Amino acid sequence: MKSEFFVHWDGLRTKEKNRVLVLAATNRPFDLDDAVIRRLPRRLLINLPDAPNRDKILKIILAAENLSPDIDLKEMADKTSGYSGSDLKNLCIAAANCPIREILEKEKREGGLAESNRNVDIRPLKMEDLVHALKEVRASVRLDSSMIDELLEWNEQFGEGADASKKDRNLSYFL
Repeated sequence: MKSEFFVHWDGLRTKEKNRVLVLAATNRPFDLDDAVIRRLPRRLLINLPDAPNRDKILKIILAAENLSPDIDLKEMADKTSGYSGSDLKNLCIAAANCPIREILEKEKREGGLAESNRNVDIRPLKMEDLVHALKEVRASVRLDSSMIDELLEWNEQFGEGADASKKDRNLSYFL
């Protein structure tokens, strides 16, 4: 099946006006076949976001939310080292559930049920909600994991911008 795929990939032609862009992504580039690597000339490592980028990601995720003035996204970005964009999304979802959970707990205490025609005001998201969510949602990637080391090693060998002297490990056979 792989051979058939490569035959079609190599035979892919486009007209000058029509272009085909092949974009591939993987968390395990070291498992790729050499034939795949040859056919993907640009190899970019997209690392975990740093604090300024985590701040930007949090702003995008929470853009449509009603936020309390006490929320400090820069502080949250500093507290979430090692979090991916997906981890930050999960963190924000967990934080957004805090005001909902409060409403449900209040209704449970009061013995009432939510009525469909009743308008319930949901309070703004507070900094304490995000701090509470930090206790529930952890980074999905351990920075000291062997997989991170393997990704960095693969990037050094095959990635764009890698040191050319490290790439040059050609084998020569003299007959």
